[in-house]
Amino acid sequence: MRTIVINSQKGGSGKTTLCAHLAVEAERAGDGPVYVIDTDPQGTLSTWHEKREAEKPQRVEVPLDGLQAGLKVLAQRKAAYCFIDTAPTRTDENVSLFRMADLVLVPIRPSPSDLWAAAATVALLKEANIPFLFLLTQAKANASITGQAAAVLSHHGPVAETFISDRVPYAAAMTDGRTAVELAPKGPAAIETAALWKNIKACLHANMQKPSRKAVANG
Repeated sequence: MRTIVINSQKGGSGKTTLCAHLAVEAERAGDGPVYVIDTDPQGTLSTWHEKREAEKPQRVEVPLDGLQAGLKVLAQRKAAYCFIDTAPTRTDENVSLFRMADLVLVPIRPSPSDLWAAAATVALLKEANIPFLFLLTQAKANASITGQAAAVLSHHGPVAETFISDRVPYAAAMTDGRTAVELAPKGPAAIETAALWKNIKACLHANMQKPSRKAVANG
């Protein structure tokens, strides 16, 4: 099982929307079983899932202090992926979550304030030697700042090739437990979500080719 943690130190980056869309896309692409876990006290991901009619992806409720054991249970159930949504500012708890991750996704809007806020998350990830991937979200079409943001971020870590555009269907679909992918399976949001999921899987595959963090730590 691959554990993917989604975190941003700044609110409004769209991390919960991203978590829901990627989990649904993973199932849609035939990469399930997929599970989601909501560790954010606001519970937005949980509320979305409660409104959802479709059974997949599945959601499990696990307390933070039992999360590692819970992930082992999911692995025993032959889960393929587990997406974990996080609170933006609970630093100590997020560090422990990062250490359980095969990959941490860091969604960032292409704006100066979001880029500045990313520094704290990146410092934590690099200090713990945890693989991460920047995702540009809510990007404006043809805006030069999007390319500029990607260039700046690339100096600090890998950036997903696919950007998530600022599209109304992403948020609108969440209101009744769906995703933009399900509202319009061949629409622009579906196309870029599918492409982003391929980027993420490629990143996971590349990380698997490297020596594991545990192996490096054990010398």
